[in-house]
Amino acid sequence: MKIENIDKNKRTQKLIEQLTAVWEDSVKATHLFLSENEIEKFKQYVPQALREVRYLIVVVNENNIPVAFMGIQEQKLEMLFVMAKERGKGIGTRLIQYGIKEYSIKELTVNEQNPNAKRFYENNGFKVYKRTEVDEQGNPYPLLYMKF
Repeated sequence: MKIENIDKNKRTQKLIEQLTAVWEDSVKATHLFLSENEIEKFKQYVPQALREVRYLIVVVNENNIPVAFMGIQEQKLEMLFVMAKERGKGIGTRLIQYGIKEYSIKELTVNEQNPNAKRFYENNGFKVYKRTEVDEQGNPYPLLYMKF
């Protein structure tokens, strides 16, 4: 497994499609509170987010195929997704620790309905400091705001 920072000018259509597939696979395995229709709705915003996030860090396997990624903006973790079959292998932990060390990640938000993610971030030194009833788009998914 190899970690790479992908500059904006190297974010090809193929890479965006591969990472969107990683996102979808991960969300279906971890965001059990979302319906198939909701996942499809959110999925349409993923390519733009991948193109625009300041730092895009990708983990590729031995065949150079992306299996995980995170996006960072201004010391905030905006996204971290790991393919379902790669979960539990330490990839997420390597990513978050890399992000803390190299990009000074200080905060993030996580869906309250994803308790495994909350526990993961707590195990990596983050603590909840705020909660909202809805997500940033006003959907009924409570968010937990966490600081390192």
